[in-house]
Amino acid sequence: MSHAADSDHELAAIAAGDTEAFARWMAGAEGSLRRALRRFAAAVDTEAVLQEALLRIWQVAPQCKPDGRPHGLLRLGLRITVNLAISESRRHRLQPVAFGDELPDVNVEPVGVPDAALRAAIAGCRDKLPAQPGRAIAARIADGGLRDDHALAAELGMRTNTFLQNITRARALLAACLERAGIDLSLELA
Repeated sequence: MSHAADSDHELAAIAAGDTEAFARWMAGAEGSLRRALRRFAAAVDTEAVLQEALLRIWQVAPQCKPDGRPHGLLRLGLRITVNLAISESRRHRLQPVAFGDELPDVNVEPVGVPDAALRAAIAGCRDKLPAQPGRAIAARIADGGLRDDHALAAELGMRTNTFLQNITRARALLAACLERAGIDLSLELA
């Protein structure tokens, strides 16, 4: 299997401690990991975050098991990288990050192919949300983290607490809908 088709072809060797296999995997994954850090560039030392993320990926690779979808280690690596950047950002209190806004809009597939089925499932579940939770989550997503929840709530004519309750409700409803659609969120959020 070619590296472009699935970066996990090196996973067994990496799990066995093969540093050359990890170097080959890293050569293909590094661009995606760096793109995931773009939005944090003003708040954190992205190079230090990337180096720490690569170290952690190397350490946890033996526990990464294929889930039937391509690029499992890359998806795990992106989650580790973004979480480290969020933690670093919060530690320095330079950039407030609200839940859901921290994920960069990057393609995790090195070949540039988005997971169309997952995107369709998410869109379908968002369409099923009740009016108020749907408005709240849509406003937060559309804003892209530029404004805080107080401003978004005011724009929607909601009190901040009501806005946050609607966000919480929307997230719970989305999670339940996606699980009914057969999407295992524990794998997506690993």
